[in-house]
Amino acid sequence: MRKVIYGINLSADGCCDHTKFGGGGETHEYFTDLMRDVDLIIYGRKTYELMVPYWPDVAKKQSETKVVNEFAQTFDAIDKIVFSRTLDKVEGNTKLIRSNLGDEVLKLKQEPGKNISIGGVSLPSELIALGLVDEFYFLVHPTIVGEGRRLFDDTGFDLQQRLKLADSRVLDSGCVSLHYLKR
Repeated sequence: MRKVIYGINLSADGCCDHTKFGGGGETHEYFTDLMRDVDLIIYGRKTYELMVPYWPDVAKKQSETKVVNEFAQTFDAIDKIVFSRTLDKVEGNTKLIRSNLGDEVLKLKQEPGKNISIGGVSLPSELIALGLVDEFYFLVHPTIVGEGRRLFDDTGFDLQQRLKLADSRVLDSGCVSLHYLKR
C-alpha cells in the first residue's frame, strides 16, 4: 500500500504561513530529496494556486539557482490531483476531483506506486483527522515570527494522534528536520 506523506515548513513558534519566513537552497534540497520517492501530489485549491503556475514556469525557464531549478523540475514532473469544488480548470499533469476526499485518497493509497505527497494545511488536516496520513516531515526553521497561521489552527478536529520519531537532523542552516511515523 502506498504511503501518504505530509511535508511542511514551520517556524520555531509553529507558523506555517509562507509569507512570514522563507527558506534557502537547503530547504529546496530537502524537499527535492523528499519528492524523489513521490509519484503523486495532492493539494487543495489554495495550495495548488500557490504552487502552479509558479513552479512549472521556473522548471520551463530555468530562471532560478541550480538548486531551485532542480526542485522546480522535480515538482513539475510529478502528477498532481487538486480537490476543489470551486476551481474550474487545472494545468499540465494535474487532475481535478470534486468528490469525497477520504474515499478518493483511500483508493489512491491502494493503487501501486510511490508515496503520495500532500501539502497545505486544510486538506492535510482533513486527512489526518481521517487517519490517512502515514508520515510527517516537519522542517522547523530557526526563526520566531510571532504572528501568522499556525499549523492545525482552526482545524476543528479533536483527534490526538501519537507519532513515533523516525529521524531527526540539523541542517547547516539551523533548520531541524523531523520525520515522524503515525503509530
